[in-house]
Amino acid sequence: MLGSTHGSLTTDSRRARVAACEERTSPVVHGRPAGAGELDVGGRPLYAAVPDLDRFFRPESVAVVGASDTEGRPGTGITRQLLSWTERVGARLYPVHPTHRSVFGLPCTSRVTDLPEQIDLAVLLVSDPLPVIEELGAAKARFAVAFASGFAETGERGAAAQARLAAAVERSGIRLLGPNTNLNAFERFRDDLDGPAIALITQSGHQGRPLFALQELGVRLSHWAPTGNEADLETADFISYFAEQPEVGAIACYIEGLKDGRSFLLAADRAARRGVPVVAVKVGRTETGARTAASHTGKLTGADDVVDAAMRQYGIIRVDGLDELQDTATLLARARAPRADGVVVYSISGGTGAHVADLAAEAGLRLPVLSAARQAELHQWIPEYLSVANPVDNGGHPVGDWRGRKIIDAILDDPEVGVLICPVTGPFPPLSDRLVQDLVDAAEHTDKLVCVVWGSPVGTEAAYRETLLGSSRVATFRTVANCLMAVRAHLDHHRFVHGYRSPFDEAPRTPSPSFRKARALIRPGEQLSEHAAKQLLRAYGIRVPREQLVTSAAAAVRAAGLVGYPVVMKASGAQIAHKTELGLVKIGLTSASQVRDAYRELTDIARYEGIALDGVLVCQMVERGVEMVVGIGHDRLFGPTVTVGLGGVLVEVLRDAAVRVPPFGEEQARAMLGELRGRPLLDGVRGRPPADLDALVEVVLRVQRMALELGDQIAELDINPLMVLPSGQGAVALDALAVCR
Repeated sequence: MLGSTHGSLTTDSRRARVAACEERTSPVVHGRPAGAGELDVGGRPLYAAVPDLDRFFRPESVAVVGASDTEGRPGTGITRQLLSWTERVGARLYPVHPTHRSVFGLPCTSRVTDLPEQIDLAVLLVSDPLPVIEELGAAKARFAVAFASGFAETGERGAAAQARLAAAVERSGIRLLGPNTNLNAFERFRDDLDGPAIALITQSGHQGRPLFALQELGVRLSHWAPTGNEADLETADFISYFAEQPEVGAIACYIEGLKDGRSFLLAADRAARRGVPVVAVKVGRTETGARTAASHTGKLTGADDVVDAAMRQYGIIRVDGLDELQDTATLLARARAPRADGVVVYSISGGTGAHVADLAAEAGLRLPVLSAARQAELHQWIPEYLSVANPVDNGGHPVGDWRGRKIIDAILDDPEVGVLICPVTGPFPPLSDRLVQDLVDAAEHTDKLVCVVWGSPVGTEAAYRETLLGSSRVATFRTVANCLMAVRAHLDHHRFVHGYRSPFDEAPRTPSPSFRKARALIRPGEQLSEHAAKQLLRAYGIRVPREQLVTSAAAAVRAAGLVGYPVVMKASGAQIAHKTELGLVKIGLTSASQVRDAYRELTDIARYEGIALDGVLVCQMVERGVEMVVGIGHDRLFGPTVTVGLGGVLVEVLRDAAVRVPPFGEEQARAMLGELRGRPLLDGVRGRPPADLDALVEVVLRVQRMALELGDQIAELDINPLMVLPSGQGAVALDALAVCR
């Protein structure tokens, strides 16, 4: 699959693949980045090529290959549904079957090549779609859907069959949905609903059912793409396409595995540029989930922490459950951009308000204390003994008369308030009926977000079914947790897109002078010695200690004098990964005799352990600072990654690290530091001075440049520890390990 092999493709083959991809797609002009078709320094595409899927979702001509009207046959029900669907979209349907003369009264052709016109969409009701794909290619069909299973989801033999199918599709010039997909794209969508719509992408059709049912609650859906095994068309293609559709307010995804990490990020970048929110369930957080997902679709799930970080980088909102997917996507599709990020909790119960306010603060929402003037205004209608600072407790009685609407309007008039959340723990007519009617009426006259949590387990009450669900302006939830998650996602999304700058716009197109220096140091398939790894760092301008590589005790003494006491001495060799555990590091040496003794001891240990050395490093001793780790990894889905975290000998124990997928800029590098549990150490604790954050960020960005330029040649790079010195003094790479691909 593309995601598992793109790191080994040559630049020429990448360019050929990108060119082929763009040949097979019709570019969408509006919103398309000016540099579409460009490649980065590693030969990877910088912008998403958007497939023109209009004729897939709204074809003019449809062929059903394997059509049947024989009762009891599997294809008969599908043919009947497709007949109904083509009538709704105004398409001409042509049954194709080798032995039938007609199907449901329509003339039937025996072969695809006998069809009377060029086909926009061919639906394949056959167990082996491969021969038909070749015929469709000859007939210049545009799209095909393959329902057949037994491909990559079944194991190695199935994966080989899918590879042959994908190759045939590539040769044919058509675009294929599937195999192992279903009829979800051809469902009956309600056309009586207004407002921005949700476009749905699922790899498992059944997992999209709850979102499709949102139409019964008045939420508009515009498209459903059941991607199946993604032999050709993939999740990324549909994200790119849906982001360009004016009716789409949000894209909701159920993802089991990604076909190609780079394509996914390019699609997410396109959606971010357009300001279209993408909400996704991505299974595979656990080993069990990842194994199950792979067995179902045959896709790579990738390391989950990398997936999580990549989604955050490009503003994709990741949720865990289908109920969260429904509520978050609905709010993001329908709510206007927030005027402020302050949240007020308003209730008729002090206990309810305090509970929800606690949960809101824990969810990261800002609950501003209302001004003294605003509180005095609210106390015109609410008894003085009740708190109206935020949360606002009305005590119950004001809800039943004219005061209820006055309270709501006063809260919404506050300039610090962008969201009002009203939890209704259960129905209590007539007060609850009056309360929700006031909330609905107020929502119609404000540009701020009004959310109601209807906590009744019944859900048949008129106040809920008619008043709340009948409003397109009030966001209605059934649980507090989902409400808070959706509100947080709403505020985060608009904050993100407001300041979004695509990292692909700034990605380097040509190699740096550092690349030319570093390339000469690469040893394919080998681990570099510490000395060689540090030369690699020097090539990219990353500071290392003063040091010399020596091969005798006398040379070590001379080197110590030049470096300056105290010194550190370390064995340097390509086979050494963990020097400390082997006793191959000596620190705090202050005299010539200690240096001579250390040299002999280090070489004796190496000889005893059978380790080949290229020499012994005599290094400047750097003591005062915060030990960090910065490195390059290689994710099988996304390719090169950059990690930063707390370093030192306990790095594997602490496991406090953040990861990003290049390219990224300074803002993301600083955000990585903010994700660390040990972040306060960099600010200075227990009397220690704050660390040089700017220098640390600069190292992260230089390592990122290295990952972009050498990602195909470096399997792993660890700078550990990177000693971050006090503010203004820089950062020094005390040790480094590099493994070449």
